[in-house]
Amino acid sequence: MLQADKAADPVLARLQKLHPKLIDLGLERTVGLAQAVGSPHQNLPPVIHVAGTNGKGSVTAFIRAFAEAAGLRVHVYNSPHLCEFRERIRLAGSLVSTSELIALLERCETANNGAPITFFEITTVAALLGFAEVHADLLILETGLGGLHDSTNIIADTACSIITPIARDHEHFLGTDLRDIAAQKAGIMRPDRPTIWAKQTAEVAAVLTDTATAMNSQIFRGGDDFSWQVNSDKSWHFTWNEARYTLPAPALRGAHQYDNAALALMGLLASGLLTKTTAHSALPGAALASWPGRIQNLTGGRLSAINGGAPLWLDGAHNRHGADALCSTLDELSADYDSAGIGWQIIYGALNTRPPEPFLAALSPHIKAVFCVTIEGEDAAIPAEILASKAQNIGCEARACTSLTDALLHCDKKRPVLICGSLYLAGNVLRENETFPD
Repeated sequence: MLQADKAADPVLARLQKLHPKLIDLGLERTVGLAQAVGSPHQNLPPVIHVAGTNGKGSVTAFIRAFAEAAGLRVHVYNSPHLCEFRERIRLAGSLVSTSELIALLERCETANNGAPITFFEITTVAALLGFAEVHADLLILETGLGGLHDSTNIIADTACSIITPIARDHEHFLGTDLRDIAAQKAGIMRPDRPTIWAKQTAEVAAVLTDTATAMNSQIFRGGDDFSWQVNSDKSWHFTWNEARYTLPAPALRGAHQYDNAALALMGLLASGLLTKTTAHSALPGAALASWPGRIQNLTGGRLSAINGGAPLWLDGAHNRHGADALCSTLDELSADYDSAGIGWQIIYGALNTRPPEPFLAALSPHIKAVFCVTIEGEDAAIPAEILASKAQNIGCEARACTSLTDALLHCDKKRPVLICGSLYLAGNVLRENETFPD
């Protein structure tokens, strides 16, 4: 079990002060620094690049699980982290060590020489430096925000691109027009390289198709060019052309995880990293994928003990599209607890980067009571009192609580509890529960 390690905090803190903005989309600074440290973006293993609004992390988790089950060495780049920065960088299967991380960051800091650069930009270059210097068969690269102007997009070529469902999110950076958002996500496609898409709205699919056609990219549409069917025992069949595979139930909970696992498997097949023959060795990976903070059952730890052993779940869903997927999962979990119709107790915290009402409204049919908390350590956290007022305005029984512990103490121990609303809240939960990601 990973323990929180603070040794890299001083250099991370210095890097956060190099630019007045947290996010300033564009590639010029990232390219300039990458060139200054030897152009690691030009010396990478085959890359599967993943963009989209929701499900990116789950898709990367399934790609990794399938590839490692097939014996491949895999790099992974994810963001944000939950408890500790080094969760973002996995070198050939293992989280980057603290000493390796500090060395990579300091090399980039020295080369940057105090020039303005965002935290994500300089840390992305540090990650690419590590990926270029450690042997692997595959790099799974998750975009941070958007795609076209995201720092991960400085790579010249990919084995394939994967685009998860696209919806409105981060509107203060990407705008409110779905076509514009889709054009940003489509920016990770590369000429003459396959691109794999989740099921999209007609509006989004039209934009993606235009981009793919202009680049001569072969398109694999989920549900059309490849498909999957779930069996009564939760195993499932994946079909592509004449190939048909039977897989175990996904390790990640929720009906939408079959969609994510199918995207992952198609990406490995379309890229040629798995063949129709070698794919059989990868199939057990469906049951091995791990992605903390996403429909995670907290069965041990301090918070679980406070909850008295009652069902306690954690999820990082934070927007309306994520709430819709979460609702279907709550239906499944309610059946497990024979609590359908009783309702869930929700411990909820959120940032001011998006309005909380659409998220809560989507969940409201499942909610018995909402216990609102202010996310500790986040300047953008919405105060618990405001969240409770907004929840009450849409008809939820809600109260403001002073902490996660306070919220759990107010919960009925006979009903299941779900903590949700932000990945930053999920990170706080795992830290307080002392169950760190590994």
